[in-house]
Amino acid sequence: MNGRNDEECRIVHESLKACPIDNTFRIIGKKFTVHIIRNITRLGQTRFNEFLDSIEGINPKTLSARLREMERNGIIEKKVYSGTPVRIEYSMTKKGLALRPVLEAMAAYSMQYCAEDVFKDGKPRVLKQIYSRPKDAAA
Repeated sequence: MNGRNDEECRIVHESLKACPIDNTFRIIGKKFTVHIIRNITRLGQTRFNEFLDSIEGINPKTLSARLREMERNGIIEKKVYSGTPVRIEYSMTKKGLALRPVLEAMAAYSMQYCAEDVFKDGKPRVLKQIYSRPKDAAA
């Protein structure tokens, strides 16, 4: 790098309050958070019981806590529909959808470099071979 770029990097680095990678991990790194994001964006799930039935090992108390945290962080939004019984649905916000390429990069990494841990046959694959997005999940 030239002197100007070094100086710009130093100024930016000195202005950091926290590591940006650590901050993102703080938001999505709690157990089951990425599973909820995956299930909304990839499986089109929107309801509490759908998450509960499809995320192995999660219990209702933990699921409630993760959904509240994600809502508080602006990753998802909750919509309450009146009626008997009351219906609640969750969807990704614009901020939440911005995490999609982060999670896709994580999946692609494991599918390429850890195929023996991910696939029964141990052969590497690319994202398109595994995930197809439901048409309505991006909204």
